[in-house]
This record gives sequence, C-alpha cells and structure tokens, in this order.
Amino acid sequence: MTKRIFISADHGMAIIYFLQSDVVSTLLSAGVEIIILTDDDTKEKIASRFTRNGLTFEGLRLRQANDYAKKVSPRWQWLLGYLRRVGGSWRINTEAMDSHVWEVWGENGWKFRLGIWIPSALMILLLRNFSFARKLLVRMQNRFTSIPGVYSDLFKKYQPDMVIASTPGWRMDRYLLRESARRGIPNMTVIVGWDNSSSYNISGANVQWATCWSELQKEELVKGSDWNPAHVHVGGIPSYDGYFRKQWLMPRDEYFKLHDLDPKRKLISYASSFVHFAPNFPNIEVLAKLVSSDSLAEPSQLLIRLHPSHFQDKPKIFADERAQVFELEKKYPHVHVVQPVALGGSLGYYGGEDMDEKSSMMAYSDVVVTVYSTMLVETAVHDTPMIAATIDTPGGWNKPKKFSLSLKEIGNWPTHKRFREAKAGRVAANEKELRSMLNAYLKNPSLDYPERRKFIEDEITFTDGTSGKRTAEFILKVLEKTNRKER
Repeated sequence: MTKRIFISADHGMAIIYFLQSDVVSTLLSAGVEIIILTDDDTKEKIASRFTRNGLTFEGLRLRQANDYAKKVSPRWQWLLGYLRRVGGSWRINTEAMDSHVWEVWGENGWKFRLGIWIPSALMILLLRNFSFARKLLVRMQNRFTSIPGVYSDLFKKYQPDMVIASTPGWRMDRYLLRESARRGIPNMTVIVGWDNSSSYNISGANVQWATCWSELQKEELVKGSDWNPAHVHVGGIPSYDGYFRKQWLMPRDEYFKLHDLDPKRKLISYASSFVHFAPNFPNIEVLAKLVSSDSLAEPSQLLIRLHPSHFQDKPKIFADERAQVFELEKKYPHVHVVQPVALGGSLGYYGGEDMDEKSSMMAYSDVVVTVYSTMLVETAVHDTPMIAATIDTPGGWNKPKKFSLSLKEIGNWPTHKRFREAKAGRVAANEKELRSMLNAYLKNPSLDYPERRKFIEDEITFTDGTSGKRTAEFILKVLEKTNRKER
C-alpha cells in the first residue's frame, strides 16, 4: 500500500527545507505520497513552482487556527504558549528564553505583571527544575486538541500514515500535531532554524520523533525539553545543501550588475538581524561612512540586506528604519540596498524566493557583517569572513511598551556564545573595532579559515550536500518502523 505523509510548511524556511532540498524528492522517489499543508493564500503559487507526481498541496487553514487561538480561552492558550516558550530545563543555556521572559514583562502593564507575569514566574521555576512539570505542561495543552471540523476532512480524505511539521507545535502547527496524536498517527518535527532548539523549547503537542542539525541541537532537545534521545536524529540541515552544491550561485559579473556594484571595489555586505530587540541603523550607518570615506584598507562598497521584519506594517518603527536605510543609500556613494523577495500571504518575505540572491551575496562578499544572525552559519558555509557588529543605540528603540535589549547583551545566547567561542569570526562593539576587523579581513581573507570550517562542522554536521537525502531516509525508516508495529 502507498504511504502518505502530511507535511506542515507554515513558514518560508519550511518551504526551503522540504521543497528546495532533496527531502521531498527522495520521499517521492521511494513511492510516498506527500500532502503539503501551507499558507492558504499562496498554496497555488507554491504548487505551480513545485509540481511533481505524488505531491499535493492543501491549505493549512491558518485563519481558522488563529481565530481558535484568539477566541477559545485565549488567555489560557496564551499562557500555555508562553510557558512552553520559556520553560526549558536549566540543564541547557536559557539566556534566549530569559530574554523573552523580560520582553513580556517590559511590554505589559502592572495589572498584567501582578496578575499573570508574577504567578507564571513561579510556574517557570517549576518547569525549569522538574521534568514532570514540563511533561505535565505538554499534556495540559491537549485540552485544546482540535479546532472543530477544520482538519477532519483532510484526515478523512487522505488518511495519512505520518504527520511532519517544521516545529514540535511551537507555531499554529500545534493544532494539526495534536489532532494527529489524538488519532494515533505517528508524527515528527524537523528543526529548521539554528536557534530553534534553544530559543523555543517545550513541545506544543505530543510529538514522537525529531530530526535536527547537530549533536549540539540534539543535546538541547534532550536536556532542555526531555526528548527521548533514541527518537532524535542528527541529519544536518537540508536547506543548506544547495549552498554546498553551488546550485543557487549566480555568475559574479551578473550579480554585481544586478545591484549596480563596482567590480573593482571590495564588497562588504550587511545582513540586518535582531531588529525586534534593537535598531540595526547604528551598525549600518557606521559601515556606510567607512566605505564612502575610503577609510578602509581597500576601496570598498556596502550592500545592505534588509530584514523581513522591516516590511511589517506594525510596529511602525521597523518601517521607519527601512526608510532611514533607503535615505542612507541616497546620501552616501558606494551604498546599495537589497530587500528580500516576498512570497506573499502569511509567509511574507520568508518564502525562499531569493536563495540565489542570498547565496551570491555571501559568496561574492569580501566580508559579511550582521549581528548574530543565522547568516553567520550560512556565511561560514561560503567560507567568507564575517563579523558580528553590536553597535547600540542608547535606550534601544526608545518607544513605550516596546522592549529593547542591547545587542551586546545577546552575546551569551546559546548560538551566539558558540559562535564567539568558536572564534569563527570577530565581534565588533564600536566603530574603531569594526574598522580594524574589516581591514584585517580585507588584507587577509584566509584569516580564521580553520575556525570557520570547524564551526560549520560542529553546527550542521554534514557538509557534503546530502542532508536532504539523510533526512528523508530517516523519515522512511520511522515510517516503516511505526507501520510495522501497527501490523
């Protein structure tokens, strides 16, 4: 009998992970039918890009899921989501979770703090210390197992043998995963983001299997949220296979022409990051002045990649910073701006439409500067020197009820700390340090090369472009094992 799998792809990173790697193609070649559940407004557009025999696209009903979260015991559902976000065990580095605790404190008034935050702080202490409390939290969420009638037709129509999601219920996929668990259908999560296993923690549903990037992530899952180590697979990160194969790489002259870049000048790129916590503009402005004043060791130019959040309508501060950056482009010579490509719908600017742009930017840059973005790992894959810049605006966003966090203070988050300890790149806290580090890399591009190689081997495990196949093979093994038990 043909096996069928539901795959929840509710985020652009999941589209890249499953559809722009060998994961789905390997499963299809093995005779598995796949139903991709994704954003309702863009599923036809996505389907037209990835048409294959055995591959079907359905809407994920995200509007109904959001309505359910907002209308059915919304405060209770919010509290459960908050606790699972920050309730991971103290056996792992909790710095990223701790920042979210204070973010919620900072963005709410005193009634909320007294009525919700302080009592929940006591619950967090229980969750951080005791595995039984974390397991109880997962069970408590089953009160909100299913949105009445929303997914029943899909389960009845396709009768899937497995459900796979890009999180273990951290997003709206929690309702689909809870429904699969209620029906006794095996389920699995894949970890699509570098910091996912440390910034988000306790599962939002009873999820049985997981596949992740590295032993480092596996340890975070096992120690942080009590995963059975025998059920956690290290398969690498399929989304990066295309980087290793250079399948998205544009010709250099074509890329430079695309952005009106000067082929005779060195290219410094800046990838905006962590805009939710602090402005990126101080980093960007310093870089613009450096390249435009020719005060670096080599004549250079700056390419600024805006963050998807810069295109959100709310809060307005992100759009305001975007406008500042475009004004900077007009003001200074040798400054260029590139924006991520929008897929549309709830996927926004995370659709994976511009992997050729990202890959080419990292490959042809002489130095990539960011904060502590995942692009540090991606840049290391391209063997390009990199700098984490943490030049702060005093007071951060300086907006009422908008939490700000110094870019220097996030250096101890788990992934950021590993980057610093690996010495795979440099960290610049001010203009003087940034200029010095840029000059060092411009003069010697091979600086820190061994550390970059070791960094990606530790963080993503497999560097041969086979993570998609490895992940699909693991899925097939689990599918066979779980179906054999049923027989």
